[in-house]
Amino acid sequence: MVKNNWDVEAASQVQKGVEELVYRSNLIGSDRAVCNWGGGNTSMKTVEKDFRGRDIEVMWVKGSGSDLATMKAHNFTGLNLEDIRPLFERDEMSDEDMVAYLSHCMIDSKHPRASIETLLHAFLPYNHVDHTHPDSIISLCCADNGKELAEEIFGNRFVWVPYIRPGFTLSKMIAEGVRNNPNAELVLMEKHGLVTWGETSEEAYAKTIQIISEAEQFINDRSNEETVFGGQQYESLSEEEATSLLAKVMPVIRGAVSEEKKMLLTYDRGEDVLQFVNSRDAKKLSQVGAACPDHLVHTKRVPLYIDWNPQSQDVEALIQAIKEGVESFKAEYKEYFERNKHEGDKMFEPAPRVILIPGVGMVNTGKDVANSRVSGALYYRAIAVMKGSTTLGQFVSLSENESYNVEYWPLELYKLSLAPAEAEFSRKVAFVTGGAGGIGSETCRRFVSEGAHVVVADLNLEGAEKIAAEINEKYGANRALAVKMDVTNEEAVQAAFNQTALAFGGVDIIVNNAGLATSSPIDETTLQEWNLNMNVLGTGYFLVAREAFKQMKEQAIGGSMVFVGSKNSVYAGKNAAAYSSVKALETHLARCIAAEGGEYGIRVNSVLPDAVLQGSAIWGSRWREERAAAYGIEPDQLEEHYRKRTTLLVNIYPKDIAESIAFFSSSKSDKTTGCMITVDGGVPAAFTR
Repeated sequence: MVKNNWDVEAASQVQKGVEELVYRSNLIGSDRAVCNWGGGNTSMKTVEKDFRGRDIEVMWVKGSGSDLATMKAHNFTGLNLEDIRPLFERDEMSDEDMVAYLSHCMIDSKHPRASIETLLHAFLPYNHVDHTHPDSIISLCCADNGKELAEEIFGNRFVWVPYIRPGFTLSKMIAEGVRNNPNAELVLMEKHGLVTWGETSEEAYAKTIQIISEAEQFINDRSNEETVFGGQQYESLSEEEATSLLAKVMPVIRGAVSEEKKMLLTYDRGEDVLQFVNSRDAKKLSQVGAACPDHLVHTKRVPLYIDWNPQSQDVEALIQAIKEGVESFKAEYKEYFERNKHEGDKMFEPAPRVILIPGVGMVNTGKDVANSRVSGALYYRAIAVMKGSTTLGQFVSLSENESYNVEYWPLELYKLSLAPAEAEFSRKVAFVTGGAGGIGSETCRRFVSEGAHVVVADLNLEGAEKIAAEINEKYGANRALAVKMDVTNEEAVQAAFNQTALAFGGVDIIVNNAGLATSSPIDETTLQEWNLNMNVLGTGYFLVAREAFKQMKEQAIGGSMVFVGSKNSVYAGKNAAAYSSVKALETHLARCIAAEGGEYGIRVNSVLPDAVLQGSAIWGSRWREERAAAYGIEPDQLEEHYRKRTTLLVNIYPKDIAESIAFFSSSKSDKTTGCMITVDGGVPAAFTR
């Protein structure tokens, strides 16, 4: 049940004016059963001074593109009500004309573009207005007998407005309905949502919660968990079984949905999701249509339901069903587009945003993790609405054409056009070994700065978590994942790639960077030292590359591997036979995998640095003393020694190596594989030839 979370003491501390609206809006948005992510809008009417110092009536309304849960004062738009009120006398007005007109009503040109539902707020004669999408109300508005049931719940206190897309006409219909019903306390918008109001911010909020609670109670009194969605048909797999299965199928799904543009994946096994996907009616109900127009941009009109029996079919059958299902979904989406398109429309990616799997749960897709999670959050609301509607009657949705007109609404397309161009590594997942070290951490930061999601893999979990936390703080939650991994342990490497599949859906780039170094004359090199170098720098690079190759092959969307070798890959370093030998092995292994990976679009290249001392755990170990001894100098003289032996007279830093790794991983080197780049300032002895 929704709760009234108004805190009298906290509200009393809020500054009068727009901050009151911020407080109320954040409360409303904080409960997704009250308002969808990114959806709904709120307003308040005040008196403000205009640029000439005159008192004017101003309406503050949610700006386009913000979310009620997190928006602040700068996300609201102030409009001169005196300029808006005459619009009520008009008979019609196009969306384009309305948006252009409202732009002239803004009291500050720096404010965001006003919500498409601005006139809904302006035409109602109340100081505070809320428009929300509560689960219980939409359940009522999406039930085939919703209007009749509303009379049982609200008597003559409501105005029912048949479905029409937001804009001038809907706003006027709502205002006229309220004016014609002196008992009106709320507006129910068919297949859409709720409008409520009050003379104070607290009164408006209390009314919103009261109305939602009345509808909730009405539904709860009639619900029966045993018969919800037609009752249970399948049993859920255990968490261990499900995650093991998902680790195998997520890369397959990712490849299947990434034909046009790469997508990232998340999954959800919440109680409500499992109740729905395991039910008898899920297959039919899920294909009725969207529960709310606001959902369409993120969930598409319908999800993909995978017809698979978790109790009698195996993972191979599931993989086959997924591949066939995605292809069928895309074909049907293209037909849907062709049937409904307007001149000039360009089709979005036709792949599903929501994939339902009995016994397993829900998989969501998006251009990044944040958008993938939004599609999942919105489908939670769809499940709640279907649950309520089928308790009351039959679930109904927008027609196909109505759905299309929302999904390809010119105002939504315009909003999308304002988004910045996608960066080089947007929609890509980079897996960096030795991610907590100097080169590794700088590489992670470099990838994320251009849109990537990264896996910071390191034996030093604390260090990896620190880097991941720093990235997530700067770039947003879930952009980086810290994973503990010993590259010499086959099971640990496999587990790390499973974690990557579960977190993001798969991998696009791997950087083989984990390392160590030892130095000894050949006659003093022990078998233990030799094996240590071979295990970490040889076997470790092999295991990581092999598991990445498997996942990339499953995805079938190509990939890039970058091996961080060394100047010693091509130069026989003095007193470093074990290290130099295995560094040569690395670059040849890279070429071998490049030869095999070409047919799958998997590129493999090597970066050969030298003497990257900054932030390096290797150079903080005995290696510094050992290399200094080999050159007959003191350890603190190494930086200058290495600088002087380069033809460019420079030192090499982690960011220099990260830049070359980024180049090999980027579209700039799409046609390059099996190649080596030296980043050593020019050491003649190591010139490749």
